[in-house]
Amino acid sequence: MRQIIIEPTENPKVLKFVTDYNLIPGSLELDRESDISEIPLAQELFNYPFVNRIFITANFIAVAKEDTVEWEHVSESLKNIIEDELLANPRIYLQKKKELYQIYSEMTPNPAVMKFISSKILMDGFIEVKSREEADEVPLAKELYEAFDFVKEVYVSDNFVAVTRDGQFEWHEIMNQVRSFIAEFLQAGKTISNAEPHNHENPMLKIINREYTSDEQKISDILNEYVAPAVENDGGKISLIEYDQENKTARMLLQGACSGCPSSTATLKSGIQNILKQFVPELVENVEAVNG
Repeated sequence: MRQIIIEPTENPKVLKFVTDYNLIPGSLELDRESDISEIPLAQELFNYPFVNRIFITANFIAVAKEDTVEWEHVSESLKNIIEDELLANPRIYLQKKKELYQIYSEMTPNPAVMKFISSKILMDGFIEVKSREEADEVPLAKELYEAFDFVKEVYVSDNFVAVTRDGQFEWHEIMNQVRSFIAEFLQAGKTISNAEPHNHENPMLKIINREYTSDEQKISDILNEYVAPAVENDGGKISLIEYDQENKTARMLLQGACSGCPSSTATLKSGIQNILKQFVPELVENVEAVNG
């Protein structure tokens, strides 16, 4: 508990309650007309009808009273109130509860990529940083690059961060370090990105700036319903970027954990291509992947 020393002042209506540490930078002078919604100590003191003014600065709280009571009858009660309130809010103002982030790690189909999932939403949309040079507008990515020289790419989307490593280490050697780093970054309330996140439904300007043909829309609808949820669950994203009607070939953009994944080609051939051939055999015979 904070130790408070009671000191008289030259003004018999004012009593000082001195602490053993500095309370605030600057000073506060409060009366019953002041906004004290963020100052629990003042709220408690003004519950006493004889308290008409409070002055807080440096390492003391000065309380001014009405003539209706004597200090000897109320000073100890006020001291107890101040001790209790400083214990709860040492810096006078109401302490904001920190938003707790629970982070857990999850493997993805790409052995180079680990997905770090947050218990809270991180952003609406996604940001992809593919090199150190691109990280200036994304503080989370920038600090990851600075802290770990094995970080190759960073992808942030919704409630997860997907980190791509180089070949220096295996994930079991570094996973806990990266997870702790991300958790501490988020817990500190730091800005994840100063750049505007991309919309999930518009991963590339090429897609944003054009409308799908009726055939492309059919293919995209099947991807969104049957393929995209599973890919996003693995820390990646897949989108239709081009359809070659003559050769019946659909080209896909792969991002996040899917980008550069050794299993991506096999997955597309055995999975996505079969799905599209099943639902729209008249449109698709082949699928190609483009890493974003």
